[in-house]
Amino acid sequence: MEARWAVQTWGLFALMVLAWGFNYPLVSVGLESASPLWLATLRTGIGLAGTMVLVTVAHGWGTLNNRDRRDALLLGIPNTAGLFGFWFVAARSVPPGIASVVIYTFPLWVALLSAPVLGRPLGRIAWAAIATGFFGVALISQAWTLVGTGLSVVPILELLAAALSWAVGTVLFQRRFRATQALSGCAYQLAGGFTALVLATLVVGAEPLPRPTPDLIGAALWLGLVGTTVAYAIWFTLLGRTPAARISAYLFLVPIVALVASITLLGERLVWVQVIGGVLVLIAIYGVGRSQMGPLQDASDQSAAPPPD
Repeated sequence: MEARWAVQTWGLFALMVLAWGFNYPLVSVGLESASPLWLATLRTGIGLAGTMVLVTVAHGWGTLNNRDRRDALLLGIPNTAGLFGFWFVAARSVPPGIASVVIYTFPLWVALLSAPVLGRPLGRIAWAAIATGFFGVALISQAWTLVGTGLSVVPILELLAAALSWAVGTVLFQRRFRATQALSGCAYQLAGGFTALVLATLVVGAEPLPRPTPDLIGAALWLGLVGTTVAYAIWFTLLGRTPAARISAYLFLVPIVALVASITLLGERLVWVQVIGGVLVLIAIYGVGRSQMGPLQDASDQSAAPPPD
């Protein structure tokens, strides 16, 4: 029975990794017909609609009180609006494979924030992994200033801001909500993020409007329904079966899928310094995840961390 459940669990994990990995090249496709904030708003709105359907089917609306709903709405600002906003703005300048590697410094930021916020001190392996990961980002950033003309490190900083924003939202969400509240809480945080993105779009300027091309429609539907609604549902299913730390140890597979998809579909090319930096970041993600599999991280660890992207 355990072996059969293990196959099912990792089958779901593989589907989730594919969904999230393909998000990155599809963001680049969507940005050809929509501005970053418009695309982020479309993704969040479609994902919110799909998640609301899931919560309704699961009869999950009654798990939150008014205070829970308020807090979930507020957490949508860093966890959704900050993540998607900074990421999509930077994606105009950074190839999707590299963008995925930098954003997936997220587990490193979570580890750093977990000590003061969640009371989970870091061991030597975790500190070594964090140092390795940020050294890898430094290599990627240095390479980015050398590839072509007119490029700067600013897009890399925007991607790091997206990762940090996502990590802040995740750690606070994990501290605030139980696993049984996660799906409905996720719907409300998507609603909060959607509201913030709409307001940001209006402030920055709603023009030009998105061009409803087949590429934009397909990219928005994937990002919203597959990359958000379906992948989030799988994430919460996995949290009910497998310790969160064990799953997070293998999140490095997401940027690998993104890199392969970007190279295959979009012809992305990497210089050797970027390759080395990317490998260091992937090793760091795995190292941080493995370092959290201590005696307190057993099968009962079903923390309500919201899904990554």
